[in-house]
Amino acid sequence: MRIGIVGYGRMGHLIESLARQKGWKVVAIIDPVMDSPSVTARTLSASAMKECDVVVDFSSPESAVDNILFYAREDIPAVIGTTGWHERLDEVRAQVDENRAAIIYSGNFSIGVHLFVSIVRHAARLIDGFDDYDALVSELHHAGKADSPSGTALMIATAIMDNVKRKKHVETGRLDRMRAADELHVVSGRVGSVPGTHTVIFDSPADTLELTHRARSREGFAYGALAAAQWIADGRKGFFTLDDMMGA
Repeated sequence: MRIGIVGYGRMGHLIESLARQKGWKVVAIIDPVMDSPSVTARTLSASAMKECDVVVDFSSPESAVDNILFYAREDIPAVIGTTGWHERLDEVRAQVDENRAAIIYSGNFSIGVHLFVSIVRHAARLIDGFDDYDALVSELHHAGKADSPSGTALMIATAIMDNVKRKKHVETGRLDRMRAADELHVVSGRVGSVPGTHTVIFDSPADTLELTHRARSREGFAYGALAAAQWIADGRKGFFTLDDMMGA
């Protein structure tokens, strides 16, 4: 497998290392600012990516949509781990479908997180039958994370919203008012070097239920991204999520 990496930060470095361990060839590393001899180009172009069988993109929210549309036009299978662009999901999906491209995206490629979201989804279905239980999503990440809330927190929020009928709106900002009963509050914290901790709280007057996923390192994200790269480069076409790959 010949892989290209777009975004050569901590995740990009880890993906490069694990890909080489798997015996894959890293044929392109694209980053606009990173000062490293490993970087092969500063910007995406057909010539820079011509040898790639697949690309893994952990770049920036500002460049994510343009990058995805580039992969779609150039027919390069791509794994998109960048978050902070999902408000343009419908627009991007339409372009990917029009170009019959191969894209898989997720707010988090950790297999453990995928299992956690499935557990939250099931718990939310149970909670839906008991009006005394309220819900909250809390997430912590390292101080250098560029977006807030995390893509994973929004995935978790969606799992709750889809299954708790009394919740109609997601609120991700600071609350200087009473929270409405039909709102689901998603709260974020940024501190130190935390790779990612996500907690769902279901609270009632009688008790509190807490579900938590705590990442120990970024390796779980990188292994999942490489598994997705192998899956998306297998000839399939479409705009996929990790749920599609996992058969959820």
